[in-house]
Amino acid sequence: MTATNTKSTPKTDFALTPAAAGRAFAATRRSFLAGAAGALIVATLVGQDEATAAEACRFSNVPTNPNAFIKIGADNTVTVLVKHLDMGQGCATGLTTIVADELDADWSQMRAAFAPADHRLYNNFAFGPMQGIGGSTAIANSWTQLRKAGAAARQMLVSAAATDWNVAVSEIKIERGVVRHGTRQATFGELATRAATMAIPADPVLKQPKDWVFIGKDKSVGRIDTLGKTTGRTVFSLDMRRPGMLTAVVAHAPKFGARIKSFDATETRKVKGVVDVVEIPTGVAVVARDTWSAIKGRQALKTIWDFAGAETRSSETIMAEFKRQARQPGLTAGRRGDAERALKGAVKVVEAEFEFPYLAHAPMEPMNGTIERRADGVIEAWAGFQMQTLEQATIAAICGVSSTQVHLNTLYAGGSFGRRATAACDYVSEMTHILKATQYRTAIHLVWTREDDMTGGYYRPMVYHRVRAGLDSQGRIAGWDHRIVGKAIMIGTPMESMLVVNGVDRATVEGASDTRYSIDSLHVTVSNGREGVPVLWWRSVGHTHTAHATEVMIDELARAAGQDPLAYRLSYLDKAPRDAAVLKLVADKAGWGQPLAAGKGRGVAVHESFGTHVAMVAEVTVTGTAVKVDRIVVAVDCGIAVNPDVVRAQIEGAVGFALSSVLRNRITLRDGEVQEKNFDGFEPTRMSEMPKVEVHIMPSTMCPTGVGEPGVPVLAPAIANAVSAATGKRMRSLPLDLTQTGGA
Repeated sequence: MTATNTKSTPKTDFALTPAAAGRAFAATRRSFLAGAAGALIVATLVGQDEATAAEACRFSNVPTNPNAFIKIGADNTVTVLVKHLDMGQGCATGLTTIVADELDADWSQMRAAFAPADHRLYNNFAFGPMQGIGGSTAIANSWTQLRKAGAAARQMLVSAAATDWNVAVSEIKIERGVVRHGTRQATFGELATRAATMAIPADPVLKQPKDWVFIGKDKSVGRIDTLGKTTGRTVFSLDMRRPGMLTAVVAHAPKFGARIKSFDATETRKVKGVVDVVEIPTGVAVVARDTWSAIKGRQALKTIWDFAGAETRSSETIMAEFKRQARQPGLTAGRRGDAERALKGAVKVVEAEFEFPYLAHAPMEPMNGTIERRADGVIEAWAGFQMQTLEQATIAAICGVSSTQVHLNTLYAGGSFGRRATAACDYVSEMTHILKATQYRTAIHLVWTREDDMTGGYYRPMVYHRVRAGLDSQGRIAGWDHRIVGKAIMIGTPMESMLVVNGVDRATVEGASDTRYSIDSLHVTVSNGREGVPVLWWRSVGHTHTAHATEVMIDELARAAGQDPLAYRLSYLDKAPRDAAVLKLVADKAGWGQPLAAGKGRGVAVHESFGTHVAMVAEVTVTGTAVKVDRIVVAVDCGIAVNPDVVRAQIEGAVGFALSSVLRNRITLRDGEVQEKNFDGFEPTRMSEMPKVEVHIMPSTMCPTGVGEPGVPVLAPAIANAVSAATGKRMRSLPLDLTQTGGA
């Protein structure tokens, strides 16, 4: 069965095919050769450590199966099967770049397509065995795997040419996708059939960095998805159309934890276009011939909810409870020395409270997906699948089939920021339940409206921090006591056994309990919040609040000690050379120490997350109670920058993404109901608000890490510290609110 769509299939370079291509590229030699003459699929046999980097790559010794990643067609195109969802972060381009370089291909012949769901072939080595993406791991876990795939393909093409031309392998060269020997030459496509018969190299030789053509080279390749997206040819989940497809929307409970008591669909069934109304575990689904009819039918639905187990408190009430919890002993998440004793001996103690609100992910494309049962009994689905293995298993369990009977077509997603990767696979589960409740009679397209997503989804936890830090007579940090209260993300999920130790969810304390500052006496505790709001990782997870509390606090301590905040930080980074290096680089590029006009301020922050080190300097102008962010200067060390342009784009995007949460955004509860329902109440950063962003990438021979998330944590503290420098007033909680201090 092939996907049909209201949009035409991409025909030009650099546009992904519709996800049905995943099935066409099913990774078996037999199916491939049968489907495309003159084609080659290459194995990756990873068995040795990376030899060209300064350190062994984290994911070098990982097994992979053959025939999984590269397809060379008779038309001379090279298609890379991308095992991870691209939700705007650019991994389709980055992963393709790695293969293209090792293959010595010409960029114009490169294509990309999403791989089918198969954790045996497309495991994410960072957190597998499971196919999925998160934690900025796309490039990091694929780096050696795809280099070896490309190198193996290149070696097989050369062997094929040597056989055809009866010459030595050592006499053959490949230049920009053309295989040459003297006056003879052949394209990849011409050699592919022969190459497919060559032995797969067990240990292909990788290029030396000095020979890289694309990797690490600025502007050497363009984004592989730009043309398709800018011309409207790229197929997103919302674009999917199937023969006979019906659209479903769901009436969810207005309060978290409420359950359906009864409903009356009499008026709903009178709405033109409504086909069916079915109860599912998460609410009542209205199924119609189009989205508008489904929404109108839902408006006519009469429901009675049982709020006995629902969260009915306000945000303020829950935060007050968090503050009470912070005064009680918590679970130790990190300890160095004796912080309490050190604080008693301090000559000066600084105390600070930090409040962080719930935040919505608010991707531009709300949750949606299409699912149907094929004539052969296979369940087929189309969506921006982020955790394919979990999603496949979820559908299988609901439908009572094996995972092999579930075929997923991963499509481009219009953002995620963590939202699509839930342990419960919420919207995927929901669309499957609707398919089952409607007796599998036709395809179902589940659509969440913006309001559905904003009021009924998952949120960055609301968190409270209380920090007490003492200074000695020299202005040095004598002791640091850090208490955190927030609902754990991992507890109650399948990841609990891996990421929760003695009740401590590492996602709540990361970046604080393991701070890279050399503070001898440190105690970090956590208390797990008790509330009914569903919480989830939000872009950069716990670092979104731990980096802010730590970086604002250390800035405040530097000021209290009468020292320069930059120099003060550096004096505590003696064991963190990469953090110190990006801090020095950003200071140099930002002109740290140069005077600013009245009303302007400059602030700095540095943080490591997901293996990437980022330092940021913010320059702001404060007028009354208004803050304008003028300039953001960033230094980033992500190891080898596979595609510097994508790295810059990710950092710039992180600034734009996080800025609205720094200046204004929060999700608030009133009587248990979310008050912000759309972008009018949860306003993304406007173009006019976007500061000038300058990104400087640290040269490196280290293995690549991720950049999708690490740009977020440092923005808020850099801005907060800049506002303090401009006004002399310290604001700690987010979003920043100068009205609480009376303005500048």
